[in-house]
Amino acid sequence: MSKNILQDALSRLSSIAQNHSEYNAILEALSQPHSTLTSHIAIRKDNGTTAYFKAYRCRYNDLLGPTKGGVRFHQDADQSEVEALALWMTLKCAVVGVPFGGAKGAVTVDPKKLSPMELERLARAYIRANADFIGPQLDIPAPDVYTNARIMGWMMDEYEKITRTKCPAVITGKPIAFGGSLGRDSATGRGAFLCIDALAKKLSWDAQDKTVAIQGFGNGGYHCARLLQKAGYKVVAVSDSKGGIYSEQGLDIESVYSEKQRSNTLRAVYCQHSVCEDVEHTRISNEELLALNVDILVPAALAGVIHSANAKQIQANYIVEIANGPITSDVDQQLREQGTHVIPDILANAGGVIVSFFEWCQNRQGEAWPEKKVHEKLGQYMNDAFERAWQRYQEHDDSMRVVVYKLALQKLCEALEAHGTADYFSHSD
Repeated sequence: MSKNILQDALSRLSSIAQNHSEYNAILEALSQPHSTLTSHIAIRKDNGTTAYFKAYRCRYNDLLGPTKGGVRFHQDADQSEVEALALWMTLKCAVVGVPFGGAKGAVTVDPKKLSPMELERLARAYIRANADFIGPQLDIPAPDVYTNARIMGWMMDEYEKITRTKCPAVITGKPIAFGGSLGRDSATGRGAFLCIDALAKKLSWDAQDKTVAIQGFGNGGYHCARLLQKAGYKVVAVSDSKGGIYSEQGLDIESVYSEKQRSNTLRAVYCQHSVCEDVEHTRISNEELLALNVDILVPAALAGVIHSANAKQIQANYIVEIANGPITSDVDQQLREQGTHVIPDILANAGGVIVSFFEWCQNRQGEAWPEKKVHEKLGQYMNDAFERAWQRYQEHDDSMRVVVYKLALQKLCEALEAHGTADYFSHSD
């Protein structure tokens, strides 16, 4: 990556915490990751040759509990990105009250160039390289970009073979048959939807009057789009890595999703049973989607897509971050001055880690919760976190991002103090 994402994440953190001496100790604790393991892993290709890949696992901070974070397979993944994502996960767990620290993992690979068998070998090789670095009470991996329940199943199976134990709690986001949780698949998108829903209640919105554009039609973007459309919002644009589609009348999300599964292309279609017909739509680029005049913009793809070169073009009143770090820190103030309100990633996309926590709890208790219970508990966690942020937002002249970050820092400060800090020891009483 051309830009050091970790440095960008840390500079945002320190600018938010400046002039607040009570955050000094926690800023120092968060100034670098607790530990990062880098590996060079090898797999046998289907043609008999050997391929090598860089792999990473970062456990950033474990003040609040065992560390937690996804594993991504992506050709641009590097150590700086993994560490930044692990830092954000630390803050995310603190904001929503989940008793985990932050971690992240990645393999630098283009997974589209591997066969299913090669992918399985890669997943298992990743666990062999990291088996001593993870564990149900140490560090718990999960799916992320270009990894899914099946890959998590292979990883769990490999860990169990190495440790000769049955240990479903070591990985979350697994297949249901392996102890995965109902409701985990849609959790990230549902969490973002719940944030928008909570915002709508605060601002007395009529969903029917609001337009939405979603950049990224992967798991998070799709489920958020589906739930928004169901609630009455008009989703006018969605995109994937190849580009996007726009229709002023709004898109039928389920039909677009079915067509993408069938043909691997984004097309605006309307499907009645098995009959699908094209709906008038415009092909747009990802850059054009970001600049659309919509009420809510949801960046749900990769980091750094809104930056100093395109921030001026943003017309949306609200940005809800499903992707991790889609806005670079240097344009936070500019967007605020433009009148754009941002619901930050560490709150908006926390649904995934919340339901991962539920899955971990179910595995450790030997239970399987019904989907209704998972949805209800997710709603409680998201609404409580949003309410805490909104109360503080009303009381302070800060952006929603600053408010949410300060809530995370406060929670981590309390944990640091409870562990025993200089401040604690300096009190004579």
